[in-house]
Amino acid sequence: MSTEHLIPDDLRALYTCREWRNATGILQTACPTEWAEIVGILREFRLLRSEVSAAGGGRSPISRGLDGKFYALDWEEKQFKTSIKIDEAEYESPTHKVDCFKGRVALELEWNNKDPFFDRDLNNFRLLFDLRAIDVGVIITRSSSLQQIFNAIGKGASYGASTTHDSKLWPKIEGGGGGGCPILVFAITPALYVDDGPPTPATVAAMPIVDPEDDAEA
Repeated sequence: MSTEHLIPDDLRALYTCREWRNATGILQTACPTEWAEIVGILREFRLLRSEVSAAGGGRSPISRGLDGKFYALDWEEKQFKTSIKIDEAEYESPTHKVDCFKGRVALELEWNNKDPFFDRDLNNFRLLFDLRAIDVGVIITRSSSLQQIFNAIGKGASYGASTTHDSKLWPKIEGGGGGGCPILVFAITPALYVDDGPPTPATVAAMPIVDPEDDAEA
C-alpha cells in the first residue's frame, strides 16, 4: 500500500510526487520534524525565470537557494565516515557527501546535473540505509514537463535529455538503484514557475504594434 496520500494536496498540485517503500509514511511518523521542514520549504519555493535564465558556472541560484533554506534550519552537508573491517585490517570506505542531512533523513537536490548523479545518490542512500545511518532518502529534482518553458525562454539547450529530471530518475529507483531504502521524490513542475523577467523575443514579436499618435491621443 502506498502512503503518498499523506503528502499535502497543495504540494501534490505543485510537484510530481512519487515514493518508494512507503517513504512518506516513514517521514511523517518517524521523522516528523524533518518532514514538517521539508513541507514548509517546498511550499514556499517558486521557480523564478530570472534564476532559470542566470548565466551558467558553478551551482545555480535555484540549488543554492533551496539548500540555503535547509541549512538555515540546521540541516547540514555531510559525509559519513564508513569503513570495512576484515580480521584486523580496516579499510576506509567513505560515502559521497549528502547535500542536506538532519536526524535520520538524507536529502539530495539534483536540479541540472548529469543523470549519473542519480546513480550516485541512490547508491549512497542504499549504503547508508543498510548501515542504519538513515531511515529515508529524499530527492528534489525537476519535472521533464519543464522543458517547454526552458525552450520558450531560450534555455532549452542548457537542460538536455541527459541531465537530471524525473523521467531519468524513476526507472533507476524501480530498477533497484536505492536497494531497500525508502525514497520520496519531489519533481518541480510548471505550476511553480513565475515569470519575473523581461519578455522573451517570441513574446515581443506577438505584442500588438501601437501607433505613437494613437497612444498620445489616449
